[in-house]
Amino acid sequence: MKKIVCFLSCITACVLLFSQTPAPLKLVDFVLTPDHANWNYTTGESATVTVTVLKAGVPVKNVVVSYEAGGELLAADKKDKISLAEGTGKIVLGTSVQPGFRYLKTRVTVEGKTYSGEIKLAFSPERIQPTVEQPADFAAFWDTAKAEAAKVPMDAMVTWLPEKSTGTIDVYLVQLQHTRKGQRLYGYLCKPKAPGKYPVLLEVPGAGIKPITPMVSYAERGFITLNIEIHGISPLLSAESYAGISSAFGDYYFHRADNRDQYYYKHVYLGCVRAVDYLCSLPEFDGKNVVVTGGSQGGALTMVTAALDKRVTCLAAFYPALCDLTGYLHGRAGGWPHILGNSNQQYFNKPEVLHTLAYYDVVNFARHIKAPGFYSWGYNDNTTPPTSVFAAVNSVQAPKTIIITPISGHWRFPESNEAAMEWVQQQLVRP
Repeated sequence: MKKIVCFLSCITACVLLFSQTPAPLKLVDFVLTPDHANWNYTTGESATVTVTVLKAGVPVKNVVVSYEAGGELLAADKKDKISLAEGTGKIVLGTSVQPGFRYLKTRVTVEGKTYSGEIKLAFSPERIQPTVEQPADFAAFWDTAKAEAAKVPMDAMVTWLPEKSTGTIDVYLVQLQHTRKGQRLYGYLCKPKAPGKYPVLLEVPGAGIKPITPMVSYAERGFITLNIEIHGISPLLSAESYAGISSAFGDYYFHRADNRDQYYYKHVYLGCVRAVDYLCSLPEFDGKNVVVTGGSQGGALTMVTAALDKRVTCLAAFYPALCDLTGYLHGRAGGWPHILGNSNQQYFNKPEVLHTLAYYDVVNFARHIKAPGFYSWGYNDNTTPPTSVFAAVNSVQAPKTIIITPISGHWRFPESNEAAMEWVQQQLVRP
């Protein structure tokens, strides 16, 4: 009996050991501090980064840091090592003669474990221009596509979800028909229960095939909200079901990229317009304010929707994807999904693909945005690299508020969310 008790104790100890919450901090970490507080330099100006290696917040003495530097997401053009007697030292990152970004990657081994860090600095980013060209018939192509999609009846199907509703907010599952008969767009509609007229807000999703949740928090701030799932899949399915569907779908963002009429994102872009159709049809809509927001793929869809639908009165886009996709063909980083990155060029660097992408690149939509916008992103983002984001946002001629948090990667701080919501509230036209 004693052996059994011992065995069970060992199992319990192992379960507890491996089920602990992952540490939010690294035991050993880098602090990388540029000599310009805003992380911005002019082209031709040299940047220096102070490197500090910390263990439990204390500098580690007598360590050797290896490092490499180069243009954003490109091969390193500089590699070296530096000895840090007191755990801190300086590395000259160098400069860029063209507007853009340079990275510094650092590595150190402490007590047999290897740790890494990275920082990216900007050189005249306000002068970054897009590499993608706008087709002469860009506007005509999308006007025709919207006109054809508008002929398809909305056929809205709305189901109240009491289990997801709150004391002040009603939540509904919405199905909308769009682009062709039988193709459905799903989303969660959240409406304040108090009678009245409200601004409407569309939230568009980030990349992937995954469940969405109702945006009750926005509704609690006085909006009628709709957040959508873009793949025609009910958000009521389980996470396990979504995982299986995601594996079957594969890399949807590459699907039929060789045909501008059949590229996957065509029905997605038009689906966003259909979602605005629905919001504007609601009797509780105040008739004045249409907001769209999202991050990453959602940031791209935010800008696309604002360009395609003039009913949008303001937008808040975070680190948008699908920007300046051809950047890689011009010696610099291109946007997510990196369809023309080095590993993909052999498959997609073809005339028919380049022709298609020009009709879907966010840069070309940015040029058509008329509504005021809030734009936010970080410099340490390798998913939607800042070079590509600047190329798009620099192309926006409408009023824009830009909040950059250089230290952030492909995520944002709660403070950025709050700043965006405060900005949106200021844009609203009151009765």
